[in-house]
Amino acid sequence: MIEPMTNELGWMLDDVLKVPEARHAILLSADGMLRAHSADIDRDDAERLAAGLSGLQSISRSTSEFCGPADGPWRQTLIEFGHGFVFLVAAGEGAYLAVSTGDEVDMESVTYRMHKLVDRLGKELSSPARLDTGSRA
Repeated sequence: MIEPMTNELGWMLDDVLKVPEARHAILLSADGMLRAHSADIDRDDAERLAAGLSGLQSISRSTSEFCGPADGPWRQTLIEFGHGFVFLVAAGEGAYLAVSTGDEVDMESVTYRMHKLVDRLGKELSSPARLDTGSRA
């Protein structure tokens, strides 16, 4: 049986949201599993978004040769909507940090806080790939 997520790191994600116009933050693993979420987003929405953002990161990674050598490391993806942005950054081995914002956000402040959070948490944010998922597929 899988134990329910305790969201132990959720309070740390709230720090990124101190930037005006920052809305939500989630921490996810490479395989789309939710690791933590900020207080202002419910777990069901955070889990759904973690799955989608994992796919987005994978697609972003697959287009690296568009910028140069295909073996260059992926660092960040930015998505812009008419009403805001989604920032997605690497947060350790197999882990990603995503933050959503309004359209008037100071982009530099958000990315700075995100990278400082990743630096501060270090090993806490790493999520090694799962070796055995229990599936035969």
